[in-house]
Amino acid sequence: MSQTSSFDQKIIQQWLAAKLDYKDAEKEMLEKGLDADSVITNLKEYKRLRNAKKQFAGFICMGLGAFLGFISCVLSIINPLPQLYTLFLFGLTSIAILVIVYGLYLVFE
Repeated sequence: MSQTSSFDQKIIQQWLAAKLDYKDAEKEMLEKGLDADSVITNLKEYKRLRNAKKQFAGFICMGLGAFLGFISCVLSIINPLPQLYTLFLFGLTSIAILVIVYGLYLVFE
């Protein structure tokens, strides 16, 4: 069973590109004379797509942070340059944790 949708994908993509606020998007639809059901449907789709973009960026950040943490761990264990041991152990690990936490923020926001 297919469900018909009353949202205009082209307009929603324009809103995403312009990073339009929810209130402004609602105001724009009301000015065009759309009914309340169409406004709600369009706003739900806009919120869903906007959150999907944030979640994707969050998962990318978490992946990069995990990879950076892994590299930090391997370099700390192998210790190829003894002068840079503290940089590998504390510096890269701290940066990896910050990137992971930022990714988690984007995913769970």
